[in-house]
Amino acid sequence: MNIAILGRQPKLGIAELESQYGSAVSWLSVISALIEVDEPLDITKFGGSLKMGKVTHAFEHSDWKRIGKYISNHYSQAWKNVDHKITLGISVYGVSVSGKEIQRTGLAIKKNLKSSGVSIRLVPNKDVALSTATSHHNKLGLSPNKVELIVIRAGDGRTVLAESTGAQNITAYAARDQERPKRDAFVGMLPPKLAQIMLNMAVDQSKPTGRVLDPFCGTGVLLQEAALLGHDVYGSDLSEKMVDYSIANLEWLAATHHSKAKVDVMLADATKDSWSPPIDAVVCEAYLGQPFSAPPASEKLHSVVTTCDKIITAFFNNLAPQIESGTPLCVAVPSWRDNNGDFTHLPLIKKLSSLGYEQIELKTARSHDLLYYREDQIVARELLILRKI
Repeated sequence: MNIAILGRQPKLGIAELESQYGSAVSWLSVISALIEVDEPLDITKFGGSLKMGKVTHAFEHSDWKRIGKYISNHYSQAWKNVDHKITLGISVYGVSVSGKEIQRTGLAIKKNLKSSGVSIRLVPNKDVALSTATSHHNKLGLSPNKVELIVIRAGDGRTVLAESTGAQNITAYAARDQERPKRDAFVGMLPPKLAQIMLNMAVDQSKPTGRVLDPFCGTGVLLQEAALLGHDVYGSDLSEKMVDYSIANLEWLAATHHSKAKVDVMLADATKDSWSPPIDAVVCEAYLGQPFSAPPASEKLHSVVTTCDKIITAFFNNLAPQIESGTPLCVAVPSWRDNNGDFTHLPLIKKLSSLGYEQIELKTARSHDLLYYREDQIVARELLILRKI
């Protein structure tokens, strides 16, 4: 059984997991998920999770004194005969405890093991939970001598103890985003983590042999992440410059990350041109309209919504006869936030079935909850998980 500490927008993270593991995924707490599968999960494949771990014990309470005592006694015994130095971090979520109390638990293990000749380096707890960056840079969860214990209070009052299997590789994400030879801030830059989330919402990781189409490929971020997940990639864009950028970035990926994906990128208008088969999945960020630094006036908002709705509807109409029934899609479309935090959605979302698409409903998150945005952003990306009827 596995746990995941979810990212800044937990509903996106749990939706990504449910898309891969179905009914095995449920909420553990408001910021964590339980994934009832036996094999450990590879966090490098999931953009919406900050940490993952294997469950080792569950308590029917959330009393830290008893939990801390169990941890101290259990690991003092479990590690007394190890022949290597251990780096230990402890992170606690939702339990009433201070960083100092957590640190005392770690120091107790260190003291108990000293007499056995076992050396422990304790990662300091300034807060009750280690940051993702701290866990990543200390390589916690990646080997038997780099351990992070994760303690989470569940929504039902229980407390779960897990041993980390890794933290989000923020260094690799930054490198893939910033070291690509071609970037263009003017057209907007899809974060690699979000690209990964979208791909996982549409494409089964257990079948990484399909061909993924991105009809609005831009600089190729989605194509790049699809290639790294083991898929062949097929991209197109209305701009010749973006086509050239995507090709250059995918060549860079092949050289630096040894990607062996088959690549096809072409110039095309997503609202009227054709793509060649096979198309096994469609994952893309559609036209988002103009950016805003403040909520637009109602007349302006109506104009922008109408324009975006028209363009994206034309895209869906053009695509439908070109893909087979059952083809999965994840399409990011714009949604506009007002000063009250409410969103204006595209009208086409209410008529997807008439366009030839079924919107997939999840158990862990509602469709309108699948919104990606920063606190300072007016235009959010709304993720539509679809299937061709």
